[in-house]
Order: sequence, then C-alpha cells, then structure tokens
Amino acid sequence: MPQPGESTEHTTIPARPRVSADQRLDMFHSRLKERGLKSTGQRDDIARVFFALGRHVSAEELYAEVKKVNPHVGYATIYRTLKLLKECELVSERHFDDGQGRYEIIDEQRHHDHFICERCGRIIEFQNERLERIQQTVARELGVSLTRHKLELYGRCPECRKHSAD
Repeated sequence: MPQPGESTEHTTIPARPRVSADQRLDMFHSRLKERGLKSTGQRDDIARVFFALGRHVSAEELYAEVKKVNPHVGYATIYRTLKLLKECELVSERHFDDGQGRYEIIDEQRHHDHFICERCGRIIEFQNERLERIQQTVARELGVSLTRHKLELYGRCPECRKHSAD
C-alpha cells in the first residue's frame, strides 16, 4: 500500500505485440510492392526469421539463425534485407554501448526505453510514465518541442546481480 505522496505508478515491461510474424511478412510484401519491388525467397526467409525472433538482434545473429533455414543466404543479402525492412518502416536499428547495430521490430503503438546489462548484454525493454512526463517537463522548461527520444539505462540485470552476490 503506497504511503501518502507516493506514486502508484511503476515501471512495466511491455508485452510483445500481438502482430504475428506472418502478418508482419504480409506488411513487408505490400510495402515492397508499393516501392515497385518484389519479394524473393531469400528476403522472405530473412524477414520471417527476424519477425519470429521478436527480440533485438544483430545482423550476425540474424545470419546465424537464417542459415538454419536457408544455408544459401549470404551476409550481403542479410544487410540488404535489413536495409529494406528499415526503409519499409518495419524495423529500426539501434546502437548501444558495444557499438554493434541491433535491429528491432517497430511497433507504432508501443513506445519503450531500454535497460542494457553491462555484464551479459541482455536488453530489457520497459515503459515508465513518470519518465515520459519528466521529459515533457524538461522540454517545456527549455522551450522546445519534443518529437522523439531514446533512453538507454546501463547496469547489471537481476540475474547478473544474483550471480555476482555469490
């Protein structure tokens, strides 16, 4: 039970979107068609695997996963397809402290921030309404219009904290 003056708000880890990998693949096909491009077997394999993974993934990790499905796919095709997915506004690329590009599914309905474990590299997505309001307050105090932001918190995840206590 909160004490007087304490907030009942808390940080949440958002649930994964309910859009299936097949639905996202259909969106990819229609956006390719809008651009006058065709889908190919290799593009479809890459997109299908990426959407099914549903997590932050590097091009190298995606390559390793796609090779299990289609051993004929090369790195260049992975990078070209990730670029297309970004152009189709289905995927965004993030660079965390390790400098490696990681890709995640864009979900316009669900803004989130990131916690990155400095020990194991785990990425935890979270939402916190207080942080969102603080950002708006800062923007108002600066006299600016806030259009977007990226927040990354770094530290040790619960699992790594537990192991370091041993």
